[in-house]
Amino acid sequence: MLFWRVKPLDKILETAGKKALTRQLGAFQLTMLGIGAVIGTGIFVLTAEAGQKAGPAMMIAFVIAAVVCGLAALAYAELASMVPVSGSAYTYTYGVLGEALAWIVGWALVLEYAVAAGAVSVGWSGYMNGLLMHTNLFGLVEPGSLALPRWLRTGPYDGGTFNILACFIALVVTWLLVIGTSKSAKVNAVLVSIKVAALVAFIAISLPAVQSENFEPFFPTGWGSPMGGIGVLGAAASIFFAYVGFDAVSTASEETKDPNRNIPIGLIGSLLICTIFYLLVGYGAVGAAGSAPMFGADGIVLSPGTPEMAAACLGSDALVCSKEPLAHVMRMIGFGGVGNMIGLAAALALPSVVLMMIYGQTRIFFTMSRDGLLPEVLSRVHPRYHTPHVVTIITGVFVALFGAMFPVGILADISNSGTLFAFIMVSIGVLILRKSQPDRHRPFRTPLVWVVCPLAIAGCLLLFVNLSLYTISLFFIWAAIGLVVYRFYGYRHSDLGRGITGPEGGVVPPPEPKFHEGPQA
Repeated sequence: MLFWRVKPLDKILETAGKKALTRQLGAFQLTMLGIGAVIGTGIFVLTAEAGQKAGPAMMIAFVIAAVVCGLAALAYAELASMVPVSGSAYTYTYGVLGEALAWIVGWALVLEYAVAAGAVSVGWSGYMNGLLMHTNLFGLVEPGSLALPRWLRTGPYDGGTFNILACFIALVVTWLLVIGTSKSAKVNAVLVSIKVAALVAFIAISLPAVQSENFEPFFPTGWGSPMGGIGVLGAAASIFFAYVGFDAVSTASEETKDPNRNIPIGLIGSLLICTIFYLLVGYGAVGAAGSAPMFGADGIVLSPGTPEMAAACLGSDALVCSKEPLAHVMRMIGFGGVGNMIGLAAALALPSVVLMMIYGQTRIFFTMSRDGLLPEVLSRVHPRYHTPHVVTIITGVFVALFGAMFPVGILADISNSGTLFAFIMVSIGVLILRKSQPDRHRPFRTPLVWVVCPLAIAGCLLLFVNLSLYTISLFFIWAAIGLVVYRFYGYRHSDLGRGITGPEGGVVPPPEPKFHEGPQA
């Protein structure tokens, strides 16, 4: 079924040809765009997760994940510049590898966007619960009096019953998307500033409190093993989530001046700056508070996001047990006020990430629905708000349920599995197009493509196989469900398969969504 029902790139590009975006972004703007997109839940929340999996060696995991992201981003940028239309990796795959693989990629992107939105919701919930537990509202109430009962703070895998705050924020964001509230560039710039300021404050205060003994042993769990989900590589597979968002640079290629020069600078520059931030944060967190993993009675390190881990963490103030690790470190070293400010910064900034991820998911489903691969009802636009309300509500409800029931680590790993698969497909697509259509115009060309793309594929595979067996199993179960849906619906209703053609005889490309309002980067 490879190369079956391939949608010609020229037909896909008919859509993009109706719009001409001004090339106005330089290297500096792209770098700032990348930093704003990358810094988010990963570093604010997954520091504890990485500490449990790798101990102090999580700093190496940050570097490994950054290198893989950089390689994948260079491959992604070439296709993004050639096919600057909605649909992300799904559209690229449709135009190169065919409908069947495009469907699988689009189905996998549900994991990248919807499940990731659930993970961010849980991360936001952790910081909000921390604020409620430690704030006294300027002396008006006793600390802890506003705290929710434990059973409402986390899901069943994490020692609770229903994470009500994670569910709440996902539903609020969904409502905002349905009514069409947009997120302007100015608001986004303020939120980025808040996130960066919080990290700078954390680094400035934690570094002087570093103690060398907290780095021993440096490799408490080793490098890990395939499908074990533990060790440095297991931590890197989880930490990959902290870099997701860099593709915002790649997808801006149509608006970039001299993309062959500026896109690599923007990609590598933003990843390098974020990696330095992450290393300093990791060094400060480990050095100031320690990150010794929790071991079970059998001497085996416990997996994050399991009932056993939740039981071991009950009553513990260890960093690896915290749901708000950066704020937790500040409180441990005597800066409770700063910890509350960091918690407030996360609480303010993270909902915008949830918004962008749910929005991205609706765009994928909208495009697939316009292609006939999903029911037409998903591409309906609200008559008053002019937003794709049906698909937005469905997506938002599932995101809310993900956040309410599952811990952040499990959701982040599941999200990573879909993202890594999509990046592998994109890298393969770049190589195939270099051979099959060598003369096609490429506003950005991946440098050393026959080195970069194979390394990107190998790196993504390395991280994928170092996810836990549970996560990998869920990915393949999800893929199998997708194939069943495709066989009984998408295969029969696909516009391309049914031969629906445009006025000049060509296959109709998926129209761009005409929403009156929506999030703007």
